[in-house]
Amino acid sequence: MRHHSLKIGKKLKEELTTVQTALDLGLLEEEFQKIKEILGRTPNFTELSIFAVMWSEHCSYKNSIVWLKKLPKSSDRMLAEAGEENAGLVDIGDGLACSFKIESHNHPSAIEPYQGAATGVGGINRDIFTMGARPIAQLNSLRFGDLSNAKTQWLLKGVVKGIGDYGNAFGIPTVGGELYFDSCYQVNPLVNAFSAGIVETDKTASAISYGAGNPVFIVGSATGKDGIHGAAFASKDISEDSLNDLPSVQVGDPFQEKLLLEASLEVIASGAVIGIQDMGAAGIICSTSEMSAKGEHGMNIWLDKVPLRQEGMLPFEILLSESQERMLIVVKKGKEQEVLDIFKKWDLNCAQIGEVTEDKSLKFYQGGELVADVPAHDLVLGGGAPVYHREYKEPAYYQEFKQFNPDSIPQPESYSEVAKFLLSHPNIASRQWVAEQYDSMIGTGTTTTNDPADAAVVRIKGTNKAISVTVDCNGRYVHADPEEGCAIAVAESARNIVCSGGEPVAITNCLNFGNPYNPEVYWQFVHAIMGMKKACEKFNTPVTGGNVSFYNQSNDGGAVFPTPVIGMLGLLDHYDKKMTMHFKNDNDQLYLIGKVNADLASSEYLYSYCKVKSSTVPYFNLDEEYQMQAAVKMLIEKGLIKSAHDISDGGLFITLAESALAGNKGFRINTDNSIRKDAYLFGEAQGRVVVSVSENNTQALEEALDAALVDFQHIGEVNGSDMIVDGEKFMNLHEAKQLHSNTLASFLS
Repeated sequence: MRHHSLKIGKKLKEELTTVQTALDLGLLEEEFQKIKEILGRTPNFTELSIFAVMWSEHCSYKNSIVWLKKLPKSSDRMLAEAGEENAGLVDIGDGLACSFKIESHNHPSAIEPYQGAATGVGGINRDIFTMGARPIAQLNSLRFGDLSNAKTQWLLKGVVKGIGDYGNAFGIPTVGGELYFDSCYQVNPLVNAFSAGIVETDKTASAISYGAGNPVFIVGSATGKDGIHGAAFASKDISEDSLNDLPSVQVGDPFQEKLLLEASLEVIASGAVIGIQDMGAAGIICSTSEMSAKGEHGMNIWLDKVPLRQEGMLPFEILLSESQERMLIVVKKGKEQEVLDIFKKWDLNCAQIGEVTEDKSLKFYQGGELVADVPAHDLVLGGGAPVYHREYKEPAYYQEFKQFNPDSIPQPESYSEVAKFLLSHPNIASRQWVAEQYDSMIGTGTTTTNDPADAAVVRIKGTNKAISVTVDCNGRYVHADPEEGCAIAVAESARNIVCSGGEPVAITNCLNFGNPYNPEVYWQFVHAIMGMKKACEKFNTPVTGGNVSFYNQSNDGGAVFPTPVIGMLGLLDHYDKKMTMHFKNDNDQLYLIGKVNADLASSEYLYSYCKVKSSTVPYFNLDEEYQMQAAVKMLIEKGLIKSAHDISDGGLFITLAESALAGNKGFRINTDNSIRKDAYLFGEAQGRVVVSVSENNTQALEEALDAALVDFQHIGEVNGSDMIVDGEKFMNLHEAKQLHSNTLASFLS
């Protein structure tokens, strides 16, 4: 459909573009032709820049949306389906809702780790409070290359400091996360930020615009040249030239964001707001187009009225700037002064820059002249943005990995040496060096840090409720088998929620992959979506939204492991039902719940200690996993167990060691003679949890598990200060603590 423009000024005509201009901006030739058809003419440079950023993968999901639509998005608790709003919104009862989301800031963090990570934290929190919700918890999922590498250390230090400085100053606790190291992330670190907030269900806000004549305001920080074409930068591979994209990295100000949080919540509560949206990727053009398209209206915007940090900014620079701590607000006509007064009180910019129109067109003016005229609908996901069905094919390695035979792996000469190796491995060792840089207690009732659980448990003030939140993904598993590996990521998230005492409710996802134009990379993406779909359907955890991050791939280093990070929300109706992971008392009995398998595949033991990189995904059965988790929930409800900790990285021994270190209590266990010992201790077969129970509750526990038709084994007891396996002392608590706690500090101090 052709878009009929107003009369185009002389300046507009002089800037007409060519196919080469489009290619330089990251568009395809056929996309340029489609833009000409939409406009009914050749676009000028500002208009083409608008389409380039809005049709980038980062904004349009043009290479992923056909598969994302297959994910489950509905449940009785869902208040906003995926893609409808800035973040997911889930009913948690008693007139309250939880808004939560995860997003990536990988590319900016690869070239400027401090600001890249800091602005990722800022952006994800703005998504939450534009829903009307007050953020109460942050998590992050981080992945880097070889920890012994100087650049990796620089990146890690910068990212952690950026997250800590921004989150601490903003006043929202960082309550958990994950950290992995692998050579595949050497050039492309992954920095994924998660935030959750609470709002009363009748006080939510929407990212929408309607009502001709309603004024449009920009609020918060002034607009500068930082972050221009940031969304386009996130939609291409990292290369030696990426440092030239440094202006695409935004600069954050957490103190300004704190003021913006309070002002935004106040203005939403005032009833003066039609719609509000964060200016994240693509800045003003993204907010104006998405809000207008959703409300089926247009806008007239006067760029001269946008508060600027720099003189002489061109129209495309103003429109595409990703300067942080800004919002676009559509206000009810007649309520302008009320809004101005609120933002004046908080000492923030608040300027009317336009008004809503009926004609569904976005018209941008500067110096009294029309500089761009584009249809909102044709810019956005679900509108006229292109949608592609990409070619995909199974990689050759996939069948090769399936040929792995555990019998080819000799048993180790010393199991205790393996245990020590794993306990001090960077992927398993204590994250204390990271955690101590984050404030995990500010502004909230969480006690997770001092009373650790498998997921972060955050109390909702004024209620007996708590949310349980976690982020999980083992990229090595997903690389070995994308469908099963991604299903495992969902299952592990649910397992962590359950072991903390929560009920899994919904997920958000951050899908980190290589270049979608590579058929083998796209095959990984497609099959990961398939695995996510079946697991989310099984656990009744619909997808509330998230982020696709393609192009995590360098010219010479290849793609990262496919890493679909799952952020899961769980709910505890009563905070006192929280379950922790640490051992409590001597003589408490230890039980392993779930099927035991002689499985070594894709374990940290096999990959890092045995140096075998080619193996399939570890044992996983979705139905068995679901049944096991239901049994653990039942044990917690009955009050039969004292601790619960799932088996994941490092296998059974690491699970026991972590619970022992957290409770300062040793253990004695015996292995199963029918299973090879290294697989029993260090294998990572899924669907297993270790629980501790007082001696007088063992019979009730066994009867309950028999009735639940779940496999289980009594494996030993909590006792003393040593870690003893089959009568052999592997180490004492002091030795284990030294091994576990010093790894990161030894590289980073």
